[in-house]
Amino acid sequence: MSKFHSSLRRLFFVSRSVCLWLIAGLFMLAGLNHFVSPDFYVQMIPDGWPKPRRLVFISGFFEILGGAGLLIERLRKVAGFGLIALLIAVFPANVHMAMHADRYNAFSPTALIARLPFQAILIALVWWVACSRRKHNVE
Repeated sequence: MSKFHSSLRRLFFVSRSVCLWLIAGLFMLAGLNHFVSPDFYVQMIPDGWPKPRRLVFISGFFEILGGAGLLIERLRKVAGFGLIALLIAVFPANVHMAMHADRYNAFSPTALIARLPFQAILIALVWWVACSRRKHNVE
């Protein structure tokens, strides 16, 4: 293997490791914030959905659990699939926010629309660090 190829593999490995830790931290902090500021998240729940506050706490719990699971090698893959499922499950809330931007003064309509493709990017990153077929020992 050439020195360049070896360096490229190392860069890929380090990038994946850093991304893993950043994503895990992002999910754990976001999940914790569901408990610290639940009213912020309750307003994101689409109209008519049952028990919005409970949904906020449930999603927060699973964000924390999934983020922590990413950091445990034997749980990484299942945590990754769980977080991907969660990202898909909360996508309607992001669409709801984008469609009713006038209700969310803290965000510009452009930012709310920009969140939609960000979900796909986040899903791809979770897949890359946790679910792809490559070796998962990226610590």
